[in-house]
Amino acid sequence: MAFDLNSDLGEGFGAWSMGDDAAMLDIVTSANIACGFHAGDPSIMRRTCALAVAKGVRIGAHIGYRDLIGFGRRALAISPEELRDETLYQIGGLDAFARAAGDRVRYVKPHGALYHAAAADRALAEAVVGPMREFDSGLVLLGPAGTELEGAARDAGIAFVGEGFADRAYLESGALAARGLPGAVLWPDDAVMQALSIARDGKANTVDGGSVTVRAASICVHGDSPAAVEMARRIRATLDDAGVTVTAFT
Repeated sequence: MAFDLNSDLGEGFGAWSMGDDAAMLDIVTSANIACGFHAGDPSIMRRTCALAVAKGVRIGAHIGYRDLIGFGRRALAISPEELRDETLYQIGGLDAFARAAGDRVRYVKPHGALYHAAAADRALAEAVVGPMREFDSGLVLLGPAGTELEGAARDAGIAFVGEGFADRAYLESGALAARGLPGAVLWPDDAVMQALSIARDGKANTVDGGSVTVRAASICVHGDSPAAVEMARRIRATLDDAGVTVTAFT
């Protein structure tokens, strides 16, 4: 049994930093690197790509709404045409830094509000997938399984990998619980157990104390979660101890 471990990285901006990217890159196998829209800037993109390549971690374009103030977590009224162009712009920008570091962008993962909106809206999902085909049809889409994102990828001939979250609780519908709900963000001990449950049994916790099926081949640990590095290190060790091979999906 093999599973990928990913994290959202490069999410600082200018003098402001978030998380310990260098330490996280010693643990994860895939790095979702912000492309300057919800977070990140050219210098951070270059630095994070260089670190990822040096540590043998796969690079993914973590595309988002153009919303630095809201960290990409606010729903924006954007047309599919605008999203298509902004997606291509973000992939291309990050790929330039990835290639300068000696690798390339291998996959795409939407961020925050875009992640949820494109999962529910086929037009937005297609506006994410279309530019992937335009840029490189070999790119992989990482996102929530059983949603419009998976359907759009399948219809466009783009490979899709389902993602589960170690540090977030779910709703009975299988969607992530909104961060503002009590219990939506899991404490480290619970996150470690949920990561193992997703990998071993395909199950995650719901905010009401139940469980839900999560079809995934990659587990995300948010870089901005409390004690994120230590939590990721414990998750990696727990998966190793359980006989789960932690390896990149690309």
